[in-house]
Amino acid sequence: MVSDSQHRDWYSEIATSYDAIAELYAIDYADELSRKSFDRELLGRFAELTGQGARVCDLGCGPGHLARYLSGLGVDAMGVDVSSAMVGVARRLNPGLEFQQGDMLRLPFSDRSFSGIAAFYSIIHIERRRVTDALQEMYRVLESEGHLLLSFHIGEGEIHRDEYSSHNRPKGPKIAFHATLFAIDEMERYLVDAGFEVEESLNREAYDFEYPSRRAYLLAKKSPPNGTPEKL
Repeated sequence: MVSDSQHRDWYSEIATSYDAIAELYAIDYADELSRKSFDRELLGRFAELTGQGARVCDLGCGPGHLARYLSGLGVDAMGVDVSSAMVGVARRLNPGLEFQQGDMLRLPFSDRSFSGIAAFYSIIHIERRRVTDALQEMYRVLESEGHLLLSFHIGEGEIHRDEYSSHNRPKGPKIAFHATLFAIDEMERYLVDAGFEVEESLNREAYDFEYPSRRAYLLAKKSPPNGTPEKL
């Protein structure tokens, strides 16, 4: 386990850690959607909701498999990841799609840049006290009435590990891994505090090849402040 003194700056350590394991992570996860029918169905509904050709961001894209899947459904998908090495892997595995390095607490986009954001398991790497800040950034870069599809592990507290592991790789390189677990109603409150309207809440058990936690999927819409139209 990692001591408190070793995780003062989660986000910096997460970036460094994913830089170190980018190639291994891609081997383990770049094809995971082929085994996740529940996730594919939700992404399909999300693509229909945003519309053909809509600009969509895969936030915390890893090796870019969500962006690739969404692009195949007809949206204009790109990916963002805090790890520059992971961005390099995503570009190599998905030629023709756009990927760039970025911090979800300070997204490198202008206001109202996207019709939709899919953020699968990236919010878990944000400390609880900063989650609303990250959601407010997502709100900022979404168009009015734009949608956010957010997924996370359900639970309480935090997980800290000092090595990489996966279903394929029970023991891996030494890294600093930090994750926050959330209750569904807790995350719904954070979304509302950030300005979103929660439209749907779903959850499922882990597949047998995943970390053994329940998974939550929240669909939220950007609502204009006080119900008034947003200024252009």
